[in-house]
Amino acid sequence: MTENLYDDSRLTAMGLVMEVHAGLAARFAAQFEEHDLSSVEFEVLMRLARSPQHELRMTDLAAQTSLSTSGVTRVVDRMERDGLLCRRACPSDRRSAYAVVTESGMTRLGETLPGHIQLIQDWFIGQLDSAALENLLDSLRVVRDAVHPGATAGSAGMSGDC
Repeated sequence: MTENLYDDSRLTAMGLVMEVHAGLAARFAAQFEEHDLSSVEFEVLMRLARSPQHELRMTDLAAQTSLSTSGVTRVVDRMERDGLLCRRACPSDRRSAYAVVTESGMTRLGETLPGHIQLIQDWFIGQLDSAALENLLDSLRVVRDAVHPGATAGSAGMSGDC
């Protein structure tokens, strides 16, 4: 008897992840739009705001966001024109630069976060009890570290070197 591949639990797990992501991403995108931000711009602001001195090397920002280095450059260019970010040259390596959140960027993020946090609570965290949430977070970190090992690049233990 041949196993029914369509009923494979691995497909179900991946399908559930994709459905949850799509549902949350649509809600988030609508809320970001209210603050004149794209989902990518919000992610960049969050990554920088949560990093030491609110800055990351451009290459680390690319690694954390899964954007190419040219993709990060385009996003940072646009956000710099909008006054949300600036670049800071690395004093010890001319080839390296930091993306830094400006005061205006922090203000925009601060205006966006309350609604974003409420959406997370309503549609994600609030759907789980504390034990289920801790198990999910632990599991997601294991998978994240396997599939995206650069996800936290440059965010801890920064020595100031470029």
